[in-house]
Amino acid sequence: MQLKIDFHVHTRHSHDSLITPEELLFYAKKRGLDGVAITDHDTIEGALKIAKETNFLIIPGIEISSSDGHIIGLDIQELIPPKLGTDETVDKIHEAGGIAVACHPLTFFKESLGKRTNSKFDAIEVINSSAFPFHYSVKHNRKLASQLGKVQIAGSDAHYGPEIGYAYTLVDAELDFEEVIKALRRGLCQPFGNAIPLSMRLKREFFNLKKKIESSKIF
Repeated sequence: MQLKIDFHVHTRHSHDSLITPEELLFYAKKRGLDGVAITDHDTIEGALKIAKETNFLIIPGIEISSSDGHIIGLDIQELIPPKLGTDETVDKIHEAGGIAVACHPLTFFKESLGKRTNSKFDAIEVINSSAFPFHYSVKHNRKLASQLGKVQIAGSDAHYGPEIGYAYTLVDAELDFEEVIKALRRGLCQPFGNAIPLSMRLKREFFNLKKKIESSKIF
């Protein structure tokens, strides 16, 4: 069977995300997803907690702030330290038994790896719904993945509930965590997706600003 999975979603455990666990599940189901990877910035706390509290398919992950740019680790059960170089970060992900993904590698304004993306990665995120300019990003990310001969995946990079599922990966696997990971490693998947609409991006920024103002009032 083919599963529809968004491999790049942030929750409120990321400093710049608005998504609560309840919103995560609501919008994932609304968008017809079979699962999501929670990839909060430099923490796995939310991913592991939510995975334990729901029957919905949650793939624990992390978006690591390496010294060269952002790197995603999927199927991660332990914290990967930030601020290491590209190769050392990928090695740490592999030592933890995870899948190393170069997320939005050739995208502007996103602390991307660029030319530091190399053959040590297991997969390339070729479609990222938050990328700008979107079509430029997809075109060049696909070209890079083809040159390196790497698995191609997609994720929304959602930081606001309605953004979830704007990009997704169809995975040829049964609805089982381990089967999804095996299929991903074997490249039995296809990336799909579109850019998050400008109106939705503006709503996200409005609510983020509101969140910051409310937080500052507490102190």
